[in-house]
Amino acid sequence: MKCVVITRAGDPEVLELQERPMPVPAEDQVLIRVHYSGINRPDIFQRKGHYPAPPGAPPDIPGLEVSGEIVACGPLVSQWEPGQKVCALLSGGGYAEYALTHQGQCLPLDSGINFEAGAALPEALFTVWHNVFQSGPNNPHSHTLKEGDNFLVHGGSGGIGTTSIQLATLLGINVYTTAGSDERCRNCEELGAVECVKYLKQNFAEHWQDLKMHTILDIIGGEYFNKNLQLLAPDGRLVQINCTGGRKVELDLLRLMQQRHLITGSTLRARDHKVKEEIRDSILQRAWPLVSGGQLQPVIHQIIPFDAASEAHHLLESGSVFGKLLLKWT
Repeated sequence: MKCVVITRAGDPEVLELQERPMPVPAEDQVLIRVHYSGINRPDIFQRKGHYPAPPGAPPDIPGLEVSGEIVACGPLVSQWEPGQKVCALLSGGGYAEYALTHQGQCLPLDSGINFEAGAALPEALFTVWHNVFQSGPNNPHSHTLKEGDNFLVHGGSGGIGTTSIQLATLLGINVYTTAGSDERCRNCEELGAVECVKYLKQNFAEHWQDLKMHTILDIIGGEYFNKNLQLLAPDGRLVQINCTGGRKVELDLLRLMQQRHLITGSTLRARDHKVKEEIRDSILQRAWPLVSGGQLQPVIHQIIPFDAASEAHHLLESGSVFGKLLLKWT
């Protein structure tokens, strides 16, 4: 099969098209003939040598989400059959004609969801749903957002941001966000955000100082950390899912105690497949009907041929993308 391989840590040019043997599904895995692969910032971190694949995932083939058709199933697979159309969350290996994943990380593509939309959904939807909306005893974040609450998501123009804006708005939550240009701010507001602040020109903490946020989803960290805490309402949550602006911060513990703030953080890629299946089941119950009904639609910036993966990485790093980039395989 053809696949895009990270030949060494470095710039996008280290991505190379190669031939590899067809993967064989383990007892609880499915093999997917890939139509489209989603491109995500973790793929860039992996390419640069900062985000190694977890055990069991291909160490040099990036890609965390795909859409396609199941062509083979392991002997213990009970949820799927060959021929079914799915999208799926992967631990890696998505930049390829064929990819493996656990059966509990697939979502069905029915008549209301095409392959393009499917490939743009799993990584953002699993991440946002688990960290912000999923309730239950096994989720440390718990569900506290309710209709009418205020929710701030940073990076509104990316896959996480565009998914968060739409999903929260559909659930009756007031969404605020940040983006890097006037155009992207307008796009975020067209998706449903109440207001978008252009972070390059405005201090979002000062701009919203009289507006308290019940939950903040942050990908930046660094100098954003204490600005976020300034905006949190008493008993509010700060959910950290990345730290592109710096991982070390100072925390005023007295303020934390007085305001009863909850600070949580998570990464999803290396989590046990049972946790991901639990997230998938919760998505199927509450979020997937919004997708199949056409209310929640992923924003796709551009579809790029699989043999131009390095160009796709350059484009994502340019900061000009609104929504998702996809690689096309068929």
